[in-house]
Amino acid sequence: MSAEIELGHKEVPVTHLRKLMLEELQLRDYAQNTIRHYIRTVEDFARRFRCSPDRLGPRQIREYQAELFQKRKLSANSVRQHLAALRFFYIKTLRRTWNLADTPYPKKTLHLPTILSREEVAQLLHAARTPGERILLMALYASGARNAELAHLKVSDIDSQRMVVHIRGCKGRKDRDVMLSPKLLVALRAHWRYYHRKSSTWLFPSNYRKDRPIDTKTIWYACRKAAQRAGLQKRVYPHLLRHCFATHLYEAGADLRAIQVLLGHENLKDTLLYVHLAIQRLNATASPLDSLTLNDKPPDEN
Repeated sequence: MSAEIELGHKEVPVTHLRKLMLEELQLRDYAQNTIRHYIRTVEDFARRFRCSPDRLGPRQIREYQAELFQKRKLSANSVRQHLAALRFFYIKTLRRTWNLADTPYPKKTLHLPTILSREEVAQLLHAARTPGERILLMALYASGARNAELAHLKVSDIDSQRMVVHIRGCKGRKDRDVMLSPKLLVALRAHWRYYHRKSSTWLFPSNYRKDRPIDTKTIWYACRKAAQRAGLQKRVYPHLLRHCFATHLYEAGADLRAIQVLLGHENLKDTLLYVHLAIQRLNATASPLDSLTLNDKPPDEN
């Protein structure tokens, strides 16, 4: 898939394979992040064996899968994503069969993220290095937006009349509306007046090109630095604030169906994660043992 690889396959040049796969992905309206990941995975697979990927088969895929686990130490979920990319390439691009028995998917694992408490979120916001970085963190927590969704918000997406934020081009190509926090609106207006950014289309324009949105790495970096300054021992990243948004809503009594809509989850089972994370609700749920009437006397040793 890369021009640097010695292919030895004149009939199907590597650039042509890449173009075919890209067309198949775009025809199915895959998200840009998914397209990039799939293309890079197949390129990496071909680079590993120094051979055009259309000349590789199940034996090489199994060897590649083992290497991802053993040498690169990737998680089961990451390996599944790599296999999904290869599976798409062989089935959709090359029109070949894919035998699950030859290349079994590793079992998907569920890792519960370590959630910040409300107090820790407040510490994080106060520890932001600049007012601009603080606004980014506030917006993540107030809206539950994904990193890329926040980066691509436009000024016109802030509807102060209806007090909603329009999040467009979401995962799965489905737009959604989330609540607009009055505190966030006040902060956004103050921030906008201070930086005189009325000429920009983007709510958070790039510091280098006003006609482009902020880079997602800038948002990630703001999270990391604020966590360090706040002295938080937990790993903090943009998506964690989305988890905090949903968990704190559930702890406050919000309905799971409402949270599902706010997060843009297609399946309710994805939202059920926050039932496990809601410590306040778990602590408020009594153990069935506590409902029993027991004799406090210790059992007779005899």
